[in-house]
Amino acid sequence: MYLGMYTFRGNPAELLAAHDRMLALLPEGQLDLHLCMETEDGIAVLDSCPNREVFDRFSSGRSFQELVAAAGLPNAEIQHLGIVKSFVLPPGQKEAASGTDQP
Repeated sequence: MYLGMYTFRGNPAELLAAHDRMLALLPEGQLDLHLCMETEDGIAVLDSCPNREVFDRFSSGRSFQELVAAAGLPNAEIQHLGIVKSFVLPPGQKEAASGTDQP
């Protein structure tokens, strides 16, 4: 699992509402690990993909740009974070994926 970050700058309340609209446009079950945080100057979204190649293809693709625009989000600053080596979820949640250290 590979983790990248999208930074959207602007009014956090407006960006959070746009992020919610973006999530509503996605098919259920499409996201494995997706976190959205309010920052001082906008929002940051941590998003996982199976590997870096998939992340690069998605984040630079037309469908991502169209999704962002349809939700009313500005262009994202994209940062590569790296391969997820482990993560912990509360009891009763989906178990940690096996093979998360695979490139």
